[in-house]
Amino acid sequence: MILFAEVECMIHHAHSLKEKRSVVKRISKRIENDFNVAISEMDYQDLWQRTMFGLVTIANEKVQAERVIDQCLKLIDSFPEIERTNTHVEWL
Repeated sequence: MILFAEVECMIHHAHSLKEKRSVVKRISKRIENDFNVAISEMDYQDLWQRTMFGLVTIANEKVQAERVIDQCLKLIDSFPEIERTNTHVEWL
């Protein structure tokens, strides 16, 4: 089973692309290391306060894949400098 999540976020206190990249990098590394999930910034690379992550996980059971993506979303929500605004999850 392959589960894909598209996650739009706002980074309210970023005043430059450098500040934004710092937040995006920290979240991406943490998700990769903690959950072994593929993650990439998919859109809004040139905007300071907006980003879109793509997350993909593969599991042999639906419940397991859903649990991993849910944990990733909770981790994103735990960062005070970022606000998740829209999430779309899809089975591939």
